[in-house]
Amino acid sequence: MLKSILSVSGKPGLFKLLSNSKNMVIVESLVDSKKMPIHPRDKVVSLGDISIYTEADDVPLRDILVSIKNKENGEKVAIPAGMKPDELRKYFKEILPDFDRERVYPTDIKKIMSWYNILTDAGVDFEKVEKAEEAPEEAAEEKAE
Repeated sequence: MLKSILSVSGKPGLFKLLSNSKNMVIVESLVDSKKMPIHPRDKVVSLGDISIYTEADDVPLRDILVSIKNKENGEKVAIPAGMKPDELRKYFKEILPDFDRERVYPTDIKKIMSWYNILTDAGVDFEKVEKAEEAPEEAAEEKAE
């Protein structure tokens, strides 16, 4: 599911991929459900392709979102407007203790928290998504045996 959720540079919020063609993709805003075209000149990133730097390996965004959901008991994250960078890092350390403090900026943390809130409002269940994405791989492994 996160593969079909997109972040578009210069446009606030997150978007669900509806269709794509050679010259553009059609997306729907998860915030207000408006549909719009996205052209090749726009920078588009799938949330399924994003990972967060740690001291050892990169952690997929999906795992971070599940950790936030567990910490917040499925509720939205309260993001005070004047939250200081040290407070953001302290919060994120509870989510991902070994995140790379030099390569993960406070703006990145704030963006992840914002994305979590948007996805929560849209009703995306990260744990079900995670199992659904792993199921085809498990089926392929069972066929190989």
